[in-house]
Amino acid sequence: MRGPAPGRTRQSWTPWLYLAPALTVVGGLLFYPIYQLGLISFLEYTQAQVSGGEPTAFRGLANYRAILGDGQFRQVLLATVLFAAACVAATLVAGCALAVLLTRIRALPRLALMLAALGAWATPAITGSTVWVFLFDPDFGPVDKLLAGLGLSGFEGYAWTYGRYSAFALVLLEVVWCSFPFVMVTVYAGIRAIPEDVLEAAALDGASRWRIWRDVMAPMLRPVLVVVTLQSVIWDFKVFTQIYVMTNGGGIAGQNLTLNVYAYQKAFASSQYSLGSAIGVVMLAILLAVTLGYLWLLRRQGEEI
Repeated sequence: MRGPAPGRTRQSWTPWLYLAPALTVVGGLLFYPIYQLGLISFLEYTQAQVSGGEPTAFRGLANYRAILGDGQFRQVLLATVLFAAACVAATLVAGCALAVLLTRIRALPRLALMLAALGAWATPAITGSTVWVFLFDPDFGPVDKLLAGLGLSGFEGYAWTYGRYSAFALVLLEVVWCSFPFVMVTVYAGIRAIPEDVLEAAALDGASRWRIWRDVMAPMLRPVLVVVTLQSVIWDFKVFTQIYVMTNGGGIAGQNLTLNVYAYQKAFASSQYSLGSAIGVVMLAILLAVTLGYLWLLRRQGEEI
């Protein structure tokens, strides 16, 4: 039985040789920190161990049992899931709607909208969060004054960050503001790749704009929508900067905590690095489960990924 030809063997290894430098960098910047995160989550690792006052001890699954048995962790987990789901849904709706709008306006307004959106996308999270806090400031912010000037009672000097749901709504607006440009640009590029004759045929058949989007454009854009949905889930599930800046570290009595901020508080504010690492591992497991489950569901439906 003859083996593979030497030339074919070299060709099969050639792509990996080109990818080796990038894989090495990714391994150093991604896999090694994940390994360290998982390792610390199985240890007794507090400030005493960091300073060398006490030896590091192996705790097994004790850290995971501690956080999973913590009622506050379960509340924060539920709040994070609901908040991330609302952010993803709002971002996709805003991004897709504006992507369709880009296809229906003239070149100059399209350019202006693209530049404005890319400006929001390029703004650092901490800068954007600070600006949004100022806009909704109860004393100096213009939003409360505008709403009160429109005759809406109760908004004069309204403190958005004091209430749990109003604070989450404020953070959601900022997250959508800095996230929708990615969805808009990606979906717009996908729409431009759809043959014009397909859309014209649907319009000639009497389909409304909503029917054209639902029955023609959305199915053809499914691979693009998969990418932007998964990216949005990953980004919004691990939101940290917006929550930390806009609610001053998680809100009054921790009412606006999400898992990322909760892990930060455990690890750095309380010096319980092992518990913070365990929360990080749980977040990673949840994101992997959601991503793989979503891709598996699409494969079962016969979609190409």
